[in-house]
Amino acid sequence: MNKVILVGNLTRDPELTTTNSGVSVCRFSIAVQRRYNSEGGPQADFFNIVVWRNQAENCSKFLKKGSKCGVVGRLQNSSYEASDGTKRYATDIVADEVEFLNSKNSDGSDGTSSPRPSGSSSQTELEPIDDDSLPF
Repeated sequence: MNKVILVGNLTRDPELTTTNSGVSVCRFSIAVQRRYNSEGGPQADFFNIVVWRNQAENCSKFLKKGSKCGVVGRLQNSSYEASDGTKRYATDIVADEVEFLNSKNSDGSDGTSSPRPSGSSSQTELEPIDDDSLPF
């Protein structure tokens, strides 16, 4: 079984490209917080994510550096020869699902809602109910 589930923040803007056959591929990386290191401070792990086809196009449109997302996918190891002739290895997460966890606001807010003012018209006033009129 090869399954990975991560929640983190993008460390850079997504890069959308297409293959020679016209298939969209999007690459980005996320930082995933660890609980704490031995000194007691927070620490993060960094993962490279690869997304294909329509989901790649959506990631390119709706994600940006700092965006929070959830990724479900699988680990994939690969190797290549660098320009200096050395063999390099890479491990990527090939995403099957990407969930956008920020709000739809594009103003850079963190998605948390601010409290409404007390005079807000969208709040409804509840009427008290007499306990004797309840059927139970």
